Amino acid sequence: MADPVVGVTDTFTWVRTAARAAAAKTEEPTVVLDVGEVLAITGWFVVTGGRNTRQVRSIAEEIEECITTEGGPKPLRIEGLDAAQWVLLDYGDFIVHVFLDETRAFYDLERLWRDVPTVEWS
Repeated sequence: MADPVVGVTDTFTWVRTAARAAAAKTEEPTVVLDVGEVLAITGWFVVTGGRNTRQVRSIAEEIEECITTEGGPKPLRIEGLDAAQWVLLDYGDFIVHVFLDETRAFYDLERLWRDVPTVEWS
């Protein structure tokens, strides 16, 4: 988890920043899921996608840059950036999933987590 001094409001600011950065780079839907009540390891998922691996990589890099520019944390870990089929940016209190369209359809996280609230971020 992120620094315990950091409040939920600050964390959600970075969640919104991630969602906005993604939406600026893709026409694919960007969704924020509030998983905190059912998942002990994180509070939110940001789910987005790109049409090709170059766009997926670009979205992930833009998200990281925008959060850092806003004074937010660096990801604790980044996975999948080389293949760019499913890039996971783990910030502790929230996780960003950037999918290639086909991979997003296959794993369908929005359906898997349909019982959790979708959060307005725009």
